[in-house]
Amino acid sequence: MTLKLHDDSGKTLSGPKLVWTLIAGFRGMYLWAALALFAATAFQFVVPLIGSATIDYSLVQDPVHEEPLLRRVIDLIGGPELVTQNLWLPAIAMLAFAALGGLFNYYQKLAAAKASDGICKRLKDQLYDHIQRMSNRHLDQTQTGDLVQRCTSDVETTRIFLAAHIVEIGRGLVLIATVLPIMLSMHVGLTIASMALIPVIILYSYLYIKKVKHLFTEVDEAEGRLTSVVQENLTGIRVVRAFGRHDFEIEKFEKPNTEYRDSSIKLIKIMSWFWSVADIASLTQIGIALIASAYLALQGSVSIGTIFAFLALLNMVLWPVRMIGRILTDFGKTAVALQRINEILTQPFETEGDRITLAPNQPTTGRIAFQDVTFAHHPTDPTVEGINLQIEPGETLAILGPSGSGKTTLMHLLLRFYDCDSGSIQIDGMNIKELDRAYLRAQFGVVLQEPFLYSRSIRNNIRFGVSDAQQADIEEAANMACIHDTIQNFSDGYDTEIGEKGITLSGGQRQRVAISRALLRKPPVLLLDDALSAVDNETESSIISALQQRHGKQTTIVIAHRLSTLAHADKIVVLENGRITKSGTHQSLKDEDGLYRRLWTIQTQLEATLAVETKS
Repeated sequence: MTLKLHDDSGKTLSGPKLVWTLIAGFRGMYLWAALALFAATAFQFVVPLIGSATIDYSLVQDPVHEEPLLRRVIDLIGGPELVTQNLWLPAIAMLAFAALGGLFNYYQKLAAAKASDGICKRLKDQLYDHIQRMSNRHLDQTQTGDLVQRCTSDVETTRIFLAAHIVEIGRGLVLIATVLPIMLSMHVGLTIASMALIPVIILYSYLYIKKVKHLFTEVDEAEGRLTSVVQENLTGIRVVRAFGRHDFEIEKFEKPNTEYRDSSIKLIKIMSWFWSVADIASLTQIGIALIASAYLALQGSVSIGTIFAFLALLNMVLWPVRMIGRILTDFGKTAVALQRINEILTQPFETEGDRITLAPNQPTTGRIAFQDVTFAHHPTDPTVEGINLQIEPGETLAILGPSGSGKTTLMHLLLRFYDCDSGSIQIDGMNIKELDRAYLRAQFGVVLQEPFLYSRSIRNNIRFGVSDAQQADIEEAANMACIHDTIQNFSDGYDTEIGEKGITLSGGQRQRVAISRALLRKPPVLLLDDALSAVDNETESSIISALQQRHGKQTTIVIAHRLSTLAHADKIVVLENGRITKSGTHQSLKDEDGLYRRLWTIQTQLEATLAVETKS
């Protein structure tokens, strides 16, 4: 079940409507919790009534006024005379009803806890699923630590409210609705005196929390910034150590940490004032009730038992009334948390707006065409502009260009991580914007510029895109990527755990595992984004030879800075400032003045110099 925490305009729901939407699918469990709460409250009410009836009709034996309710209670126990002779009976009755109240209270809390955990599990699942489908443009602008904080801390804030306070709201309403008629039936004047400040406490709590609600947002956002700094530091901890930037990172952490501390202390101070005033008001209410009780007792208007019942019932009501402040506080925090969660859930999926008109039932041949493609990450600064390319099935295209020239962007556009602003990209004559993204991406085997490996075994990393791959196929792909022998030399072979991001492997090993992962899919199109930059010349030559054996079987697009990687390509294009400035074969570009020729001269001279130095 998918939760929708916003209206049609995208605004987060609020108040009872938000709570009602949030508990969808678990309302039956909350109903059971409410029934258990009602039963627990009823049993708890009986306890002071038994005490009051025992005092008036068995101990004092001369009540000022006959109270029909108390008389019925004492008669149920066995009557004044029997109770007077057996005072253990009301004691046992009070213990029994208190135990029953506690038992139902346990089941009420258990039901509420199960419901809240179920709701929050569903919310986490929905958040995780939504993040997987969000557009890359939004993910590029969002701090990872802040996303983590919204999926963990904000959801936990919601869970605490759902587990404890929804039922407490019900408890407060049940208590007031039940206690008030009982007290009124016993004495109207004393009821008014005992309840005089309760409406004032409730109104004060509501206005106070409403005024400081913005502080909850400040604290939550400060915690998000703090989490982002921690996450970024842990991700780049080796860079920090390599450059000796410990002091700088500590100073960088100190600022968001201080902001979080200051905003938290500010909120705590304000809430301390709130609790102090609420406690003073509650104690004042008890004082008023005591003074009124004493006065009426001296006047002979109420009995000792009635005073006992009033004070007991008043204490039962005052606790949830005092809790209204905490409930409103946590509801304010929860509202802010859900607003932050909703900011994720209202972000469009990357597939939103897609109009899928083509539904191929077979793989593509790998014919790719870029037609006047223009794309910009920033509107005023196109990343690529006016790109025209034609790649035939089985052909190998190499792309060369300086950093920032738009090479990787072309691959991202081809995979539809982003959509081009103008022009079109076609595969087998089909506009990729009209293809299902999952189908489109299934046509590619990809090695990204920064290969990402998971903290799992090498085998599971290689078969990441083909979960049911057989060991023979895995080893074939690893052989083509020249990593099989290396893996075999590890103590656990393909079962070797490689740590977070493959940290236990060298850069070249990570690249070759990533190449194995791409080759295992046997895709119509293979995309290699600077995938051989970390391997030595001999290994590079072996991998290129293996790829050449597949020449004609799959379309290959290679991005590289090392020209030896590109020399075997059928066609080479040179990108500069987002535009294609040259295209041709290795031989034609080497003979023609331009960037390719300059790089070729530099690299051959460098290799010659190294060869001479090695021999000497």
